[in-house]
Amino acid sequence: MNKWVLPLCWTAVLLDGFDLVVLGTVIPVLLQEKLFTTASASAVSTAGLVGMMLGALIIGTITDVIGRRKVMIWAVAAFSVFTLACAVAQDATTFGVFRFLAGLGLGGCLPTAIALVNEARPQQGGRATTLIMTGYHVGAVITALLGIVLIPQLGWRSLFVVGALPALVLVPLMVKHLPETVARKAPAREAVGSLFKPGLRKATLAFWMASFMGLLLVYGLNTWLPQIMRSAGYELGTALALLLTLNIGAVVGLLIAGTVADRIGVRPAAIGWFAGAVVFLALLSIKLPGQSIYVAVLLAGCFVFSAQVLVYAYAGRVYEENRATGIGWAAGIGRLGAISGPLLGGALLTAGLAHPWGFYAFALVAALGAVGVLAVGMPSKTVVQHTR
Repeated sequence: MNKWVLPLCWTAVLLDGFDLVVLGTVIPVLLQEKLFTTASASAVSTAGLVGMMLGALIIGTITDVIGRRKVMIWAVAAFSVFTLACAVAQDATTFGVFRFLAGLGLGGCLPTAIALVNEARPQQGGRATTLIMTGYHVGAVITALLGIVLIPQLGWRSLFVVGALPALVLVPLMVKHLPETVARKAPAREAVGSLFKPGLRKATLAFWMASFMGLLLVYGLNTWLPQIMRSAGYELGTALALLLTLNIGAVVGLLIAGTVADRIGVRPAAIGWFAGAVVFLALLSIKLPGQSIYVAVLLAGCFVFSAQVLVYAYAGRVYEENRATGIGWAAGIGRLGAISGPLLGGALLTAGLAHPWGFYAFALVAALGAVGVLAVGMPSKTVVQHTR
């Protein structure tokens, strides 16, 4: 086992966490400086998510065709170059184009990273997958803290410069230490078609459903939790602290979920984690007293974010030679959920229904995620052989 695979992939996924919160961190300043309007801010956010969706679909497939190493290196390099370009954007249109191009590279990082660690640690797929995904939330927390420190002193552009800097170290280390994988040397069309061979068709559609629901929760909650809690009567400082608590819960949940998945099986673990998300999201509809609201949000974070990651871990078990294609398409279709989550939360807030009905809606989404995992069924040797 190459000891470099996990830390290098973890760092690449940390950049995904950077991207999760960086736009939300700088939008208030961009609106104040009149570089953005509310409408253009929404358009730029959507452009980045569309880029990530296409990156997951296209690059996740290409990596099964030409090999993981070169795809991972180029994806990280491309994301970093266009993130740096955002620092010099002079208008919303240019900014949106750079965000879209950065999203293409970033969208390809996640499925490739998960495929690499699953192959490096085949007996610990659940734990390895959830462990690298802790980077996602560590990156989100670090970026939020950097925004607090850097923006008042150096301006919003400095945050994108800092976001691009890791590539100066990460890319050379990947060139030197990432192992090469055996390429299929087959057309990308064949790689995508393999997802619908007998024995995999139902599983593929079910993974898409579960991933859509999982990412709808991740992006919906990260975008609107503070405002929903404000509408419930909590102070602004409390609402922002609850968002931080949510992401701390995510890291804790990921560390636990991987170990549980390797012990009881990734399928029952994923179902259980979605079920836990249903319970604690519904609980948030009640205005809880004192510090108990922090406990409830922490536990909601433990279950919500890990449930989505366990979908990827489960896909890594069901797909073999087309692993990155399978995970990439699940992640790519899931990005449609990432776009839908903020739209759902925004619509509920606009209608004045965010609390308590927003949490009921999110609980229903989590229940549908569990249904998706159930619909995948039990992977068998027959299913695996159809991918060859």
